[in-house]
Amino acid sequence: MADYGHDLLFGCFLVPSAEGPEALGALARTADDIGLDLLSVQDHPYQPSFLDAWTLLSALAAQTGRIRLLPNVANLPLRPPAMLARSVASLDILSGGRVELGLGAGFLWDPIAGMGGPRRSPGEAVDALAEAIAVIRALWTPGPEVGFAGKHYQLDEARPGPFPIHPVGIWLGAYKRRMLELTGRLADGWVPTLGYASPGELVAMNRTIDAAADAAGRHPGQIRRIYNINGTFTGSGRDFLHGPPSLWIEQLTELALTAGISGFLLAPGNDAPGDLRRFAEEVAPGVREAVADARRAEAAPTAEERAGPADGEPLDDAGRSRAGRSRAAEHTDAAITGQGRISQQALVQIHDHLRGELAQLRDTVQAVAEGSANPGAARSLINRMTMRQNYWTLGAFCAAYCRVLSIHHAIEDEHMFVSLRRADEGLSPVLERLGQEHEVIAELLSDLDAALVAMVEDPGGLDAVRRAVDELSEVLLSHLAYEEDELLEPIGRYGIVI
Repeated sequence: MADYGHDLLFGCFLVPSAEGPEALGALARTADDIGLDLLSVQDHPYQPSFLDAWTLLSALAAQTGRIRLLPNVANLPLRPPAMLARSVASLDILSGGRVELGLGAGFLWDPIAGMGGPRRSPGEAVDALAEAIAVIRALWTPGPEVGFAGKHYQLDEARPGPFPIHPVGIWLGAYKRRMLELTGRLADGWVPTLGYASPGELVAMNRTIDAAADAAGRHPGQIRRIYNINGTFTGSGRDFLHGPPSLWIEQLTELALTAGISGFLLAPGNDAPGDLRRFAEEVAPGVREAVADARRAEAAPTAEERAGPADGEPLDDAGRSRAGRSRAAEHTDAAITGQGRISQQALVQIHDHLRGELAQLRDTVQAVAEGSANPGAARSLINRMTMRQNYWTLGAFCAAYCRVLSIHHAIEDEHMFVSLRRADEGLSPVLERLGQEHEVIAELLSDLDAALVAMVEDPGGLDAVRRAVDELSEVLLSHLAYEEDELLEPIGRYGIVI
């Protein structure tokens, strides 16, 4: 099993005990302060001694400022997917884009039924989970009312929204063949737990996921692998994760390189704060360094993996020279990682979507001019545009544009710009220029919206709208081309995750 090339994430897996809310808050703040990436809590709604997972995650989001949050994993039978979609999107907005969705099909059917939930067979549970993923993603996608006629879940002209402000991953807890195949077909991540999937079983489970991904036309690297773990720092070293930090580093590095695991969530022991600190300050840096060394040693650039600008000074999509902008250093002999290739494709796809939306806007304005549509429709389109709904943020690449929700800095700190700057300080001038351009584009969208409002009241304002659209088109198309020109290569080279 190959390393999928993802950046490594480290976090914690907490029990949401109702007896210790102050301790949970303190642990969350500690995890945030010491640099852990993920904060997850169990979700067992039928357990009377547990706090409700979503209420707890909301409280912990308010006490932290950087760490990402997720249920590990949400109990689907007691969490209707339409409402789950709204809950996830709402918390993502409120937390500044820091939420992922761990999701499970259900397991303990007696207590689930006791709480009024369904009692499903294994096959029904898998089918219901597939339907739930479709429902959730439909309600996260801007567009018209949604209908869905599943066996377990239905939508009847449901209106999508609110929309997450970053691409929320759906990570499935899965162990059996059908669940693993579903993970490969549909999921963004896989979250097994040490108690149910031993290190020796991970490779075979990954093969099942990868085969299903291949059959569905997906690259296996599109699915992140996150492992819930537990152990001690005082053991003899004979057992998995029972020994000094050096043992943990060795064993987790092995899983990253041979089993494709790129995330490790620690369920701390009795000394929870101490365990988290050793994990964050000793284990995580050691694993990152060892994996980075191994990846560099394995890198072997080929002609197909080399990337670089064409000869001469190219023109951008708007026909303008890119001279005068900061340029990234060329690395024509750099190897492109598996994750990097996926992220490159994702960035181009998102940009192409934005270009398409811009063309649609221009067509709508033209239709108004020809009298075949009304001005209100054009303004409504802008409000639905992925850009306006923060879907063009792409993590930190477009974080500056999210100033309309007052979350610009949180997104930027958490995602792409920070990762790229950390990987290559030489990219700083390019990233600074891109941030400035995001602010300019945000202002242009506001200007265009104002022009459309004025045109609704006075159709004679069409010329002002056309000028605003032309200016937006020139700046946005140039910006997208510049971003691709300068960042696709380092994204591929460093394996930056989008």
